[in-house]
Amino acid sequence: MQRPAVPPTTYDPQRTGLIVFDMLEAYRAPIEAAGTQKTTARLIAACRTVGVPIFYARADHRIDGADFARSIADTDASFRPWTTEHPAKHHPPYDSGSVQYQVLAELAPQPGDYDVPKHRWNAFHGTHLELSLRSRDIDTILLVGGSTHVGIASTAYSARDKDFQVTVVEDCCHGYEEQREFFMRKVFPRMVNVRTLDQVIAGLGIEEGS
Repeated sequence: MQRPAVPPTTYDPQRTGLIVFDMLEAYRAPIEAAGTQKTTARLIAACRTVGVPIFYARADHRIDGADFARSIADTDASFRPWTTEHPAKHHPPYDSGSVQYQVLAELAPQPGDYDVPKHRWNAFHGTHLELSLRSRDIDTILLVGGSTHVGIASTAYSARDKDFQVTVVEDCCHGYEEQREFFMRKVFPRMVNVRTLDQVIAGLGIEEGS
């Protein structure tokens, strides 16, 4: 389904921040399968050109599970029900500081970027993200990464309720295709802006290749 045409959106680089969500070595395979490391690298480069601050929100957990989510859903990430033979996990697969929790090498943070370790899907929950955004007088967020229906959605809802203007950059987000398409077409347009990478780059006033 084609998304309705939207008017051009402009962004003030001094009031805009880019949140790169869980673009981590642990998720390299699905990220590469979706191709979002390439589109995200292009957006990061564009943001650096005009001085948009970059915030890397990334999963980080103690191996003993002390900071792991305790609520239990019906299924795992692949929608396989929890059973006695397939019990819910109460410990993370990796320890804090492990290479799996590092940002993909090709998207690696640079000096001056923000590291936002998080213990829940919502990148605002229990982190310094909101304080760091507001201390820079940022009121507009560009949100990219995955999974779309999990961490991106959770963070977008929270940002909207905190009165940030949010743009979800469609071709820089990944996840299960059915859920991704549903959120991009049926959920996000009601609560935030959904824009393509080209639209965002144009909105930042950047002419690539010039």
